[in-house]
Amino acid sequence: MLTGNNHLGGPQRPTPVIELLGATLCRGGSTEEAGVEQVQWQVHAGDYWVVVGHADAGKSALLATAAGLLRPLVGCHRLFGNDSSTLTGHALTEARRCIGFVPEGGARLLQHLTLAENIALPLRYHQNLSPEQAAPRVNPLLEGLELGPLANSTPGQVNRGARQRANLARALVLRPLVLMLDNPLVGLSPAQVRWWLDLLDQLARGHDGLGLPPMTLVVTSEDLRPWLSRGRQFALLKDGRWVLLGDRETLAPAHNSNLSEFLEQDRF
Repeated sequence: MLTGNNHLGGPQRPTPVIELLGATLCRGGSTEEAGVEQVQWQVHAGDYWVVVGHADAGKSALLATAAGLLRPLVGCHRLFGNDSSTLTGHALTEARRCIGFVPEGGARLLQHLTLAENIALPLRYHQNLSPEQAAPRVNPLLEGLELGPLANSTPGQVNRGARQRANLARALVLRPLVLMLDNPLVGLSPAQVRWWLDLLDQLARGHDGLGLPPMTLVVTSEDLRPWLSRGRQFALLKDGRWVLLGDRETLAPAHNSNLSEFLEQDRF
């Protein structure tokens, strides 16, 4: 799926894993109403993007479009060098399988299944594995994400933090190349926030304990502060605009009036 370099004109940066070129995003749950316009964005392998914006700024639509779950109203979207509008059937499914998606607040877990069964769903659906065949892939995630004692509990029997970790485990079970997380720290305690930040750092570098290679990360947030020393690239969604902020070394929140409202001192 990944496209190789073209060496005819000398060394070039590898093809981006995700591109949005002149893209207009859908607003909210609508597939026709325009939201953020003129998104110019390239995500390369090894990036760790943090995109900040208010609750209604379009962060979820951005991730869904980048992951190939929504089509942009205008512009081009590419997955691993391929125009997503030309991908159908098996090719589109394979491209989407390379992207793990963690929705906000532990959403999308099936309430009648246990956490272990929810985590195994992608293996059962995409690889037709039985519960017994899926167990060697599921059990290390349960233990590594500290969900072992809750494996046989249903989502309604555990707290928000556990549901969020179960969603993360389900996103990781297919060993994606890219991991997208929509506002993962919202509603969590300070101790839980630190757990998530440390774990994402490990996933970005490669998680030996889980046997996972380095991942490309894309995170959205309403608060920039926890990510200032973690993210590598930063962007802003505000007033229907897409604003690239630069990398960690060039980002200067103290001198950027656009960012002051995202540095809330009492959030965590």
